[in-house]
Amino acid sequence: MQAHNVELVIFDCDGVLIDSEVLSMQAWQALLSSFDIALSKQYFIEHFLGKSMEHVQGKLKDDFALTLTTSMKNKFHGLLFDSFECHLQKTTGITSVLSALNSLGIPFCVATSSSPERTTKALTSTGLLSYFEGRIFTRALVNKGKPAPDLFLYAANALNIAPKNCLVIEDSQPGIAAAKAADMRYFHYTGGAHLQNCIVTSDNTINSWDEFCSRIPDIFDMRKIK
Repeated sequence: MQAHNVELVIFDCDGVLIDSEVLSMQAWQALLSSFDIALSKQYFIEHFLGKSMEHVQGKLKDDFALTLTTSMKNKFHGLLFDSFECHLQKTTGITSVLSALNSLGIPFCVATSSSPERTTKALTSTGLLSYFEGRIFTRALVNKGKPAPDLFLYAANALNIAPKNCLVIEDSQPGIAAAKAADMRYFHYTGGAHLQNCIVTSDNTINSWDEFCSRIPDIFDMRKIK
């Protein structure tokens, strides 16, 4: 990767900045068990990971004949936010990466399929909100969510950066597909708890934030990142 051409780093939120996907899966499992639906980890990763609430609603209706009501969605968010308060953690090493990007003057932002409310709650709970204020882009801003490229292109345009000079960090296949469709370079981050024991082999795969830094040494001096 030609690191000197990276002018904007676009981070996904859930599973990349914050280790939230296992908590999200558990909240869905708790809600759906009331309707005798057993949600497996494999199903969650394949059909929920990186997807919008609208997509999840469609899958539940198609596969389980379950129509999510406003009350049910509110219950899910209540379970999730309670879990965030008690258990949500940022991914190991991300604060050092964000601080390094700041000190080096390299712009970065977050572009997520989650709602503005959930994103703000998650970043606040983990102490990361101050890094992204004014640079938070959510599914609500575009007509088509990931795997369409719209959200990444929206973020790049808002920050006046050409897509070819953007680097996307994603944990989900829809997010990676969106980065490819936007003609942006990407890394597949597999350091989240939800991807433990998942075998992923790719030149674009990074398993930790230290590995991310080592992949673009022109930007990061590892001696500065502890």
